[in-house]
Amino acid sequence: MLVQMELARIIISEINDQQVIFLREVEGDRSFPILIGLFEATSIDRRVKGEIPPRPLTHDLVKSSIEALGGELQDVVIHTLEDHTYFASLRVSKDGELIEIDARPSDAVALAVHYTPHLPIYVASEVLDEAAG
Repeated sequence: MLVQMELARIIISEINDQQVIFLREVEGDRSFPILIGLFEATSIDRRVKGEIPPRPLTHDLVKSSIEALGGELQDVVIHTLEDHTYFASLRVSKDGELIEIDARPSDAVALAVHYTPHLPIYVASEVLDEAAG
């Protein structure tokens, strides 16, 4: 079962290599952190603040590529937690077919916030139980 989450907080530290995003359950109280890189954290933060770069950056390129190839990113899913590492998928709809593309959770969340409104972010219930437990 998938649980809908939302981006609750971004912590960007200029003195640490790892940045943190917090995902919070939309219809509940659970939340959990994910450690991400500075590039992804900055990309997420810019989009949340409504800042649009003058030229496309990596997440803009992925979004444009999906659209140019006739696909539509419908949502992102964090589906696995293994050895303290999260695994995610981009779920793209194209010609009535659902295509799942492997992605790091940081890139998946960054893509989700590149849309207005933001795309749904889902987490597998067993992952949420383990991460927020």
